[in-house]
Amino acid sequence: MADAPYSPPKVWTWDRENGGEWASINRPIAGPTHEARLPRGDHPMQLWSLGTPNGQKVTIMLEELLAAGVSGAEYDAWYIDIGKGDQFSSGFVEVNPNSKIPALLDCSGPKPVRVFESGAILMYLAEKFGMFLPEEPAARAECVSWLMWQMSTAPIIGGGFGHFYAYAPEKFEYPINRFAMETKRIFDVADRRLADMPYLAGETYSIADIAAYGWLGGFVRGESYTDAATFLDVPSYKNLMRWGEELGAREAVRRGRIVNRRGEGMVEERHSAADIDAVLGA
Repeated sequence: MADAPYSPPKVWTWDRENGGEWASINRPIAGPTHEARLPRGDHPMQLWSLGTPNGQKVTIMLEELLAAGVSGAEYDAWYIDIGKGDQFSSGFVEVNPNSKIPALLDCSGPKPVRVFESGAILMYLAEKFGMFLPEEPAARAECVSWLMWQMSTAPIIGGGFGHFYAYAPEKFEYPINRFAMETKRIFDVADRRLADMPYLAGETYSIADIAAYGWLGGFVRGESYTDAATFLDVPSYKNLMRWGEELGAREAVRRGRIVNRRGEGMVEERHSAADIDAVLGA
C-alpha cells in the first residue's frame, strides 16, 4: 500500500532526525551554540568562509582587486567547517548573526567594520576601492540589478534544485521537476542577456559577473551536484557557456575559486599570495 499523503500539522515542530545530509547543523533558531573566538591575521581584510559558490564570490573579488594592484585588499581567509558547526561559534555569530558564510571584517580603519552576506561584501569592497561597480547612475543601476538578480536565484538553484536533486534523503519527482524548471529558466535569463552583451551588466566586467560565476561557473565546468550539468543540459546554453569559460580563464578567478576548500589542488587557508602560488605553480 502506498504511503498516505503528507498532511501538515496545525503547528509545525522541529524533528531533529528529518533533514538529510545536513540535518545535524540545521536548526530553526539563531544564535551561538558554543563559545569560540575567531582566528585573526595581520592583513586588512579578515575573511571566515568556505569555498562554496557564495564563498567563492568574495575570494574571487579579493583576488581581482589584488591583481589590479589594490594592496588594501590583502586578506587572510580562514576555513569555516560548516559540517562541524564552526559557523555557530560565538565569534562567528558576532561577525555574522545569520551564521552563514562568508563573513568579512575590514580591519583597515580605527574601528573594524563587519560585513555579511556575499552580495553586501561585494558591494562594500567595490565601493571601498572604486572598482567593478560603475559610477554612472544608469550603469550602476544595471549592475546592482543583476547582482540582486543573482542573490535572488541562489536559493532556487542551491536550496531548491541542489537540495532535492543531490542532498535530500529521498528523491521526489515533483520538487526536482519544479526546481529544475526554475533553474533552467534562470540559465535562460542569463543566456539571453549574454547573447546581447559580453557581461551581465553590459560591456564591463563587474561584481554582477563575479557573483553569478560563483554559482553558474560550477555548472559550466560540469562540477555542480554531480551530473547536474548533464541533467539540465547546460551545454545547450551557448552564451552562458562562452561567458563562463571566459571568466573561468581569468587568473584572479582561477585563484579565488580554490580558496577555503580542502582536497588536491585546493587552498584550505590563504594568508599570502604564496599559498595559492604553491598550488597553481605560479
